Amino acid sequence: MIDFSKPLTQWIFLIFLAFTWGSSFILMKNGLQSFDNIQVACLRIFISFLFLLPVFIRNLGKIKKKQWTPILIAGFLGSGIPAFLFTKAQTQISSSLTGMLNSLVPLFTVVIGLAFFGMTFRKLKALGALVGLIGAISLLAVNGGISIENDDFLYASLVVLATICYATNVNFIKTKLAEVSSLNITTFGFALIGPASGIYLFTTDFTQRMQTDPDAWLNLFFIALLAIFGTAIAVILFNMLIKKVSAVFASSVTYIIPVFAIFWGVVDGEKIEFIELISISIILFGVYLINRDNKLERKERATLAKAQ
Repeated sequence: MIDFSKPLTQWIFLIFLAFTWGSSFILMKNGLQSFDNIQVACLRIFISFLFLLPVFIRNLGKIKKKQWTPILIAGFLGSGIPAFLFTKAQTQISSSLTGMLNSLVPLFTVVIGLAFFGMTFRKLKALGALVGLIGAISLLAVNGGISIENDDFLYASLVVLATICYATNVNFIKTKLAEVSSLNITTFGFALIGPASGIYLFTTDFTQRMQTDPDAWLNLFFIALLAIFGTAIAVILFNMLIKKVSAVFASSVTYIIPVFAIFWGVVDGEKIEFIELISISIILFGVYLINRDNKLERKERATLAKAQ
């Protein structure tokens, strides 16, 4: 059993998720070289479903009838809808910009949590989300910002919409699926949306592309990596962080994703500016503030419980 009460454990999982999801945008970009955006999204969902199918069969009797609808909603919000929004966006904007825009999730998590899910307002947590957002915006500005020309703004807004889906799902899981394990939330979510994605995939020219594109198998491999590690396994771990630590801390993983987006840029020959390092430091400080507030909140709850 993993002890999530230890800060080191929390950070290890957070960094692993950030690296995995920070790499996912490059993998999507490679997949789009052989397949269209809808095919890449369908492949991502369908392969994740196939990977988790043995778990679904083994745990089929563990889900109550009343839990199926919330799990379906979580599946759409956390995996289904964002998969299509991200791949559509990356047909026009860069993978690094997509990764940086993804940093909006923690801010939306706090706003949506306060507005619709009864989240208690805490100044330090809100400050951490704001600081992280400032760091993400500065990274975005350093890398050129968004031009409204050529529909860049429209496609960037698809990423923003995806972050709203993620943020809503973070709060939804915490409040509506607290009694369901992280593994089952993920597994059964893909079981509900995966088959339809697979059926639709094979109504397209997917098989023809596999036969005629010499790079199709390699790019399918990249999508498989994206599905297994960046979707199935990562979503399980992410849901664990939501349930075991907090919704805001879990969503703060997106603050660190731009760090790895820049890392892949270096690997690809891009240069790192000093201002980018400053921006990354601001992002990590925001994560620290959120984590600090989580620890203070747990201590306050423990003190209150003892007093009662």
